[in-house]
Amino acid sequence: MKKFSVTLLALGVMSAGNVSVADDKSLTIGTNNWAENIAVANMWKILLEEEHDYDIELSDVGKSVLYSGLASGDFDLSLEIWLPTTDAPFLEPYRDRIDVHDVWYRGTGLGLVVPSYADIDSIAELKEQAERYEYQGGPSILGIDSGAAIAGLTDDVISAYDLPFDQINSSGPAMMAALDGAYSREEPMVVTLWSPHWAFAEYDLKYLEDPKGIYGDNEDIYWMARPGLDEDDPWLTSVLNAWHMDDDSLGTLMARIEETGDPEEGARDWINDNRDLVDSWIDDASG
Repeated sequence: MKKFSVTLLALGVMSAGNVSVADDKSLTIGTNNWAENIAVANMWKILLEEEHDYDIELSDVGKSVLYSGLASGDFDLSLEIWLPTTDAPFLEPYRDRIDVHDVWYRGTGLGLVVPSYADIDSIAELKEQAERYEYQGGPSILGIDSGAAIAGLTDDVISAYDLPFDQINSSGPAMMAALDGAYSREEPMVVTLWSPHWAFAEYDLKYLEDPKGIYGDNEDIYWMARPGLDEDDPWLTSVLNAWHMDDDSLGTLMARIEETGDPEEGARDWINDNRDLVDSWIDDASG
């Protein structure tokens, strides 16, 4: 991994003071395969490389590797940690060796999702309707990578609600392809999903109520970094702390990437269409 030089380059005095960035502007960003993570990682790769002369490597890894890699300095930063519940178990072993920075998205959702035409409203009702949700030979909940936090929480849900279901783990795209097929035939299907996600713009979906609260309350998304990044590159830290997105801005970014089928192309198009918002993050950091 390429690490920052600790030598800083003064860029000059601006209206709000001195702004400094690292001499060696090489960064490795740890990513995972969630749709919003892919979207914002490629957005920042393009912004930093094409407009601020950074050299960015995106490294797609599992959750456990991501956190251990940040703690050991193999990655410089990662753009997504859900707190206070979802990602807390991944952070806990490295709490003193990972710097959690500012919130950039508020009010996430997480849980079991069905098409709105499904005659069900609560996770508890799945037990009585199990036969309607058969997939590959038995009642099933379609999920993503088994190492994801939502997969572990879903195992807890199956146990807590005594559901006669198996969780089928695969990739996010594979799960969405199965949901798309069921939706087009207006068949029941239950999947693990989260907000923000482009699926809620493409399909009429609903979360099943979770009266036991296994999935927790709405959370916020922060970015995190290896220790010392704020000292090595205070300008970048300020920019990322100034970064904020909401359902509209993040949803349109993910939708553009899904439409183009290319994360970099979609992110670049979105940046061009949202120049005022993007510039505000840079201006806020500089000011």
